[in-house]
Amino acid sequence: MKKRLLDASWIMLILIIGFFIFSNKGKIIFVNLTVQHPLIMGFLKFAVLATMGELLSRRLLDNEWRFRGLRYCQRAFVWGLLGVLITFVFSIYSAGVEELVSKGLLSERIPLAFWCSFWMNILFAFPMMIIHRITDTLIDRGLLFSKWPFMEVWYSIDWKNMWGFVAPSVLWFWIPAHTLTFSLKPEYRIIMAAALSICLGAILSFAKKRSSVSI
Repeated sequence: MKKRLLDASWIMLILIIGFFIFSNKGKIIFVNLTVQHPLIMGFLKFAVLATMGELLSRRLLDNEWRFRGLRYCQRAFVWGLLGVLITFVFSIYSAGVEELVSKGLLSERIPLAFWCSFWMNILFAFPMMIIHRITDTLIDRGLLFSKWPFMEVWYSIDWKNMWGFVAPSVLWFWIPAHTLTFSLKPEYRIIMAAALSICLGAILSFAKKRSSVSI
């Protein structure tokens, strides 16, 4: 009974967020806030949606909702910071690719959205996911806000799993997904990216689960 109630609550929260974003009045408010306060909104969107992605992935993999001892407030904080970083990155790669195309260094025959997605994901996506794996490990150990044993955490990462599962997701999921994202108007791109962060949270959690099982 409790599991079904939590399932319904998760779905209801997603529906409420979606209804607000895509309703006429809500869309105006949401876009205006995104344009006026891009970094704050980037933080909030990723803090909420990516954390919900992690919750969902744990529910699917463990067949139960898990909350105790997982420090979701810290996870949401890290996702929020990544949201701020991604807000910067979207603008950097969008402007950079336009400059390269204008100079004839990239083919105009290939859609600009693909080039933006390709270079962003090839150069940024996997390093960003490594950063998340490091912070995730620190959170698991209760060390996020203390001195980081960086090299110990680095060597503890299951690199076979990271290269075998997480890295290929750049090709089969993230480049196509962000090609669609860059096809949208600039004010809608971070909204789409925040929605995709549910998938990112799920992919990273699933990879972590695979790693723990293989051990």
